[in-house]
Amino acid sequence: MTASSTQQAPHAGAVRWWLIVVAVLIAVMVLVGGATRLTESGLSIVEWKPVTGTLPPLNEAQWAQAFEGYKAIPQYRELNAGMSLAEFKTIFWWEWSHRLLGRVIGAVYLLPFLYFLWRGAFSAELKKRLWLIFGLGALQGAVGWWMVASGLSQRTEVSQYRLATHLVLALIIFASIIWTLRRMRARPQPAASPRLKITAVALLGLTFLQLYFGALVAGLRAGRVYNTWPEIDGAFIPSAARLFFEEPWWRNLFDNTLTVQFEHRMTAYALLALAVLHAVDSVRSRAGVAVVGGAWSLVAAITLQAGLGILTLLHQVPIDLALAHQAVAIVVLTLAVLQTERLVARRTERDRQKLAMPLGQPG
Repeated sequence: MTASSTQQAPHAGAVRWWLIVVAVLIAVMVLVGGATRLTESGLSIVEWKPVTGTLPPLNEAQWAQAFEGYKAIPQYRELNAGMSLAEFKTIFWWEWSHRLLGRVIGAVYLLPFLYFLWRGAFSAELKKRLWLIFGLGALQGAVGWWMVASGLSQRTEVSQYRLATHLVLALIIFASIIWTLRRMRARPQPAASPRLKITAVALLGLTFLQLYFGALVAGLRAGRVYNTWPEIDGAFIPSAARLFFEEPWWRNLFDNTLTVQFEHRMTAYALLALAVLHAVDSVRSRAGVAVVGGAWSLVAAITLQAGLGILTLLHQVPIDLALAHQAVAIVVLTLAVLQTERLVARRTERDRQKLAMPLGQPG
């Protein structure tokens, strides 16, 4: 280890804790966003003011102005006509909290990032990863407003397409941070079979697909329309005429409430089945304690997630169960990322030091 690396080594722990805090804040942000959606609060603020919007209304005149802005959009006219100012304040605080948390995450990421850059705390590879995450975070702010804007003129809610994009991008940022943390601390692992690597990648991809479908379900309120299990619309597999009545056929995958919930259910079954196969294969392949433990942890989390999903459905999406379902989804994603990185990333001890230890060069 060089003298410069020895001098900068204490920063490695600080960098890890910084990234852990950012990841936790993003997870909280996702849950607050879910609550904002469930309480129908997401359109209560009709302007995007990245700086001045940090402050909420401070007097009755400002509250009245904010309320008048909300009254001008279709959601108020068609769904909430006659809402009192006190009721408006309730939904306003949810959306304001969601936006404020986004700003907090931006500051918590950017300020330490600039400090660590100044101190030369990053290796070249780590620096590239963190710049990419920063860029995705900046994009997320724009995507959030793009989502809100879809519900301000002709719709009474935001577009489910844009809602799903907003959620998945947040989770991509979260997963990128978890992957980076794993890379910084991971030690060399025994060689794994190609089949285990393939199923790990497939599990991660299927998890993201399931999260996307879940966002479409939320956007269409499909959980409140079809709330029976294991049957849906009177059958385990609904008729093709019901699943694919819109033209062109592919629009049903995103716009048909029945089809969207059906594909969400089927993907859940596929995810659980693949996770069990992956875990059994890891045991038979003698892949090591970490891999086997990671595989069975993933099975347990997916099973819990499926159970919460069923309960949420049967109880017609109460906010407590819905948020628990979303929280465990974040756990599933975390475990899937860790397992994939554990099996797929090619590393040596020297690679780990290269990522975790800074070069000692400012900037």
